[in-house]
Amino acid sequence: MVNQLSPYALARDEGQAIWFLGTLAIVMANSENTGGSFALIDSLIPPGFESPYHVHHAEDESFYITEGQVSFIVDGKKVTVGPGAFVFGPREIPHGFRVEGTVPARMLFLATPSGFERFMIEAGEPAASATLPVPTPPDLEKLARLAAKYNIDILGPLPS
Repeated sequence: MVNQLSPYALARDEGQAIWFLGTLAIVMANSENTGGSFALIDSLIPPGFESPYHVHHAEDESFYITEGQVSFIVDGKKVTVGPGAFVFGPREIPHGFRVEGTVPARMLFLATPSGFERFMIEAGEPAASATLPVPTPPDLEKLARLAAKYNIDILGPLPS
């Protein structure tokens, strides 16, 4: 039997808000909404934030920048982009990003198929407000354990 999907619409503030690694992540579409096809996350990311350099084995990750300047390193190649830019990080290819400048960045993460949003939800915590959280050091042991559970390898800090 085929799962019947239902159309739906959300305003920006209606998604599931998570504080994830010092960012605000709003899950707009998840596995349940899309039948596992994709997850869409709207993220507000503070200036200077660096993701770990990592590899997804279960999904491709795409990024659409709506605000700010972001440097991506994908498979060792660096590109710095701004609003309106799109960056694709295929599964099995190392990638990560850094928010440049003095203002936050906002970007949409598209994970295909879905599943990455579950990692963010489990590694993060429900946001008390739709704002950036107070910066705190990440629990690296918890992050590594959950990354392995979701078939993600954390390779270390973002290369220079």
